[in-house]
Amino acid sequence: MVDTIFFDVGNTLRIVIPDKEFIANAESELMRIVQTKEDHDTFFAKLEERWVKYRKMAKTTLLDAGEMELWRDHLLPDYDPELISANAGRLTRLWRDHDGRRVPRPDVKSTLIELDRRGYTMGIIANTITETEIPDWMFEDKVAHYFKTVILSSKVRLRKPDPAIYFLACRAIGKKPENCAYVGDNPIRDVQGTRDAGFAMMIRIDEPDTIKKEPQEIKLHPDYTINNISDLLDIFKPLK
Repeated sequence: MVDTIFFDVGNTLRIVIPDKEFIANAESELMRIVQTKEDHDTFFAKLEERWVKYRKMAKTTLLDAGEMELWRDHLLPDYDPELISANAGRLTRLWRDHDGRRVPRPDVKSTLIELDRRGYTMGIIANTITETEIPDWMFEDKVAHYFKTVILSSKVRLRKPDPAIYFLACRAIGKKPENCAYVGDNPIRDVQGTRDAGFAMMIRIDEPDTIKKEPQEIKLHPDYTINNISDLLDIFKPLK
């Protein structure tokens, strides 16, 4: 019996909204903090190149760096290490904002409330480079108390699809994998990790941006594919 639901966050519970002014402000602040003397295009082209290299390494090793290591050793190793280390958390948030403004899907909160009312235990397992963005969102939207554990790759270093991060989440929440379901958007990473960890169920939300950014040959298939988070209420009936 499934009585526990773990969620991904990026492109699952929250999506990215392009906002030129928001992005421009984030980029300007990032450049100000690191005191760069490079022009905008040169600076961000270099950052993007290094980011792609880091992402490739992380996906190969299935290990994520913490914020300080990410900036000091991978993204800006040619800048003052003390300055970079002292501002690593803020730089990470600004780098994320460089993509756009992140907002929850409109039906997220109401669905979490109803799943909680129906008796489900809930948690988060997410690959992310920031340690604060997801907790801050949970607090601001007043949904933090619905999640009994939050496992972020930036804090535990493990990243999906390594089943170890799923096992860690199960231990943290006190549940067995066979009693857990996972809701994510990635047709490869999220499905594979869930299957390898022995979860009872995998639900994928169909998010076009995920496929656009990471074209992949789909070999594994979820138990359900949904279009809205509220569709989960058709799958997870009230627990007796």
